[in-house]
Amino acid sequence: MRRFVLATAMVGMAFGAHAADVPDLPVLRGSFGSGSLSTTTRNWDGWYVGGHVGYASSEMDFSHSVRSLTNFILRNSVLQAPVEQWALLSKNHVQANSFGAFAGRNWQWDDLVFGFEVNYTYYNGLQSASTNSMSRIIPGEAAPAGHTYTYNTTLAGHAGLQLKDVVTFRGRTGWVVGNALPYLFGGLAVGRADVSRAATVTYDKYDDYDTTTTVAGVTTTTQHHDYLYSDVVSSNDKRSNSFVPGWTAGLGMEYCLWGGLFVRGEWEYMRFLTVKDITFSVNNARLGIGYKF
Repeated sequence: MRRFVLATAMVGMAFGAHAADVPDLPVLRGSFGSGSLSTTTRNWDGWYVGGHVGYASSEMDFSHSVRSLTNFILRNSVLQAPVEQWALLSKNHVQANSFGAFAGRNWQWDDLVFGFEVNYTYYNGLQSASTNSMSRIIPGEAAPAGHTYTYNTTLAGHAGLQLKDVVTFRGRTGWVVGNALPYLFGGLAVGRADVSRAATVTYDKYDDYDTTTTVAGVTTTTQHHDYLYSDVVSSNDKRSNSFVPGWTAGLGMEYCLWGGLFVRGEWEYMRFLTVKDITFSVNNARLGIGYKF
């Protein structure tokens, strides 16, 4: 019995000394491969913060931006429906620099990482405007027999939009590859914008008809284009710090430099709801640096 106890104690001491020399098993760090030791999985679990700089390009569509203005000033008139269809203003492409900050939380299972992030971006001059006018002949309301009413109509308009900054609330998922973390994300975007627009409709109303006279057996038909009256109606609208919701999606990659310090690069697309009949979207390319606690 005494020999058994002594042998057991010697085996235990030898195993303890050997275990002290064995490196951490990957399972302790969230990764374990086919029953053997594997490379270390980077720990991305926890809270993080950082900042970024970037380049943004935006597509702003002003083509029907004065539609609701003309619908109001021409309401209940024969001009409302035709003028509503006019694509008066242009679609513009603009670029600007940006900078901002982000904060988030990661949860890691093995090599899979899920997270939630709040991201703020300020844009330095992401704005555009469009001004134009056009004229058309519009058929008028029902006229007496033999007469036709027409309106020589001119629509002049202006619209502008400046996107000041955006806050996004993003969920993301990534896969650990050594020291790198490629990821996809998507979520809600809320932009703050200044919007202005104006529309002026000018028209001259005419009465077109023919008269026939007969003199000495000769019949002559005369075409008339009589001016009846003119009018000018206008409206404008300006809104500062308007909050515009939208959605965001994109992809990126983070790389751990040392300890909790990491760098990131990402591409993001944002699409916003129509504001004042203006539609717009933004593409962002960013570089950032952060720290995970």
